[in-house]
Amino acid sequence: MSGPVRRAGADLLVAIRLTPKAAHAKLGGLFVDSAGQGWLRASVTAPPDKGKANAALISLLAKRVGVPPSTILLEAGDTNRLKRLRIADCTPAIEQLLTDIASEERTET
Repeated sequence: MSGPVRRAGADLLVAIRLTPKAAHAKLGGLFVDSAGQGWLRASVTAPPDKGKANAALISLLAKRVGVPPSTILLEAGDTNRLKRLRIADCTPAIEQLLTDIASEERTET
């Protein structure tokens, strides 16, 4: 199985499975697809309309790992549940935090 967090130079690539229009915004846990790829689970209350869910996801992730939202870019999955985000200039501490978040039960934020 491949994990949801991968280093790309100074940046981190994070594979996320997003559920829009959820009752609560949550981040944590792991979803494994049929190919064995691990995806960090995330839920946002925003609808999947005109990028609202993607913006809510970026805001949720930025808040949880303590980085400015402007350092997070949506690289793939604009209209898909499965997304890849790039967090610019990440420290090893943020990489470890994201790995820990993926291995924990889902938590509300």
